[in-house]
Amino acid sequence: MFPLKDDIPTRRFPVVTLALVVINVAVYFLFEQGLWELGDTGNERVLEYGAIPYEISHPGDECAVDASGTAVVCEGQAGVSGSAPEQVPWWATIFTSMFMHGSLLHLGGNMLFLWIFGNNVEDSMGRAAYLAFYLLGGVAALGAQVAIDTASAVPTVGASGAIAAVLGGYALLYPRARVITLVFIIIIFTVIELPALLVLGLWFLMQLLPAFSEPVVAGGGGVAYFAHIGGFLFGLALIKLFATNVHEDYDAGRRLPVY
Repeated sequence: MFPLKDDIPTRRFPVVTLALVVINVAVYFLFEQGLWELGDTGNERVLEYGAIPYEISHPGDECAVDASGTAVVCEGQAGVSGSAPEQVPWWATIFTSMFMHGSLLHLGGNMLFLWIFGNNVEDSMGRAAYLAFYLLGGVAALGAQVAIDTASAVPTVGASGAIAAVLGGYALLYPRARVITLVFIIIIFTVIELPALLVLGLWFLMQLLPAFSEPVVAGGGGVAYFAHIGGFLFGLALIKLFATNVHEDYDAGRRLPVY
C-alpha cells in the first residue's frame, strides 16, 4: 500500500518540507555518492555519520570496521582491543543519520511520505516550529530504537523516524482527510481513496506486528521498527503543542448539508 496524494490543499508553500526533501536527496547522491545502492564511499560514510546504538549507549566508545573488513566492532566489547580512528562525535550522528539513506528505494519511499503528509503538518504550525518538531521526532525515534537494542553496532540511518512523527501528527490533526492510495492485492494493482486514519493506522500496524513478533538479535540490523513506533507516538503525543494554525475546515467540501 503506497499513498500517492492527499486532498488537503496547503495555504502556503511548504518551504521546510521541500528543503528537507532536497537535503536528503543531495546527501544521498552527492555526499554518500549512492545510485540504486551505496558503493564503498557510501558505506564508509554511513559507518561514520550513521547513528550506532552502541556508541550512543556507551558514550566515548567508538566503533569501526575490524581488520578483516567484514564486521563492525566497538571499543569496550569483549575481545576487542585497540582504539578506533577518530570520527564524528556520537551526539552529532543523532542528527546526521536523519539525512542519510541506505538505498534509492529507501530514500524514495521516505521522501514520498514526507512530501504527502509533511506539507500539511508544516501548514499547521510555524516553519521554525515544524523543523523543531521534525528533528525532535527523529531524536525520539532513534531513542526508542537504541533503548530496544543498545548493543547494536549497526549504523541506523534514514529519515523514517522523523517522518513517523509527522505521520503521527497528521493522523491526529487530519484523520478524515482522503488519501489516494496505490493498493497491491496479490497480482492486481488498484488505486483507491481511503481515509487518512485508515492509511496511517495500517502503516502503524505494519510496524507493530514485526516489531513485537520478530526477535531482537543483539547487534543485528534490519528495519528499525521501534524507531518508527517511537516517532509515531511522539507525533501523536506532542503535535498539539506545536500545531497552532490547524486547517479546521479541511473536510468541509465533503460534509453533508444540514437543513
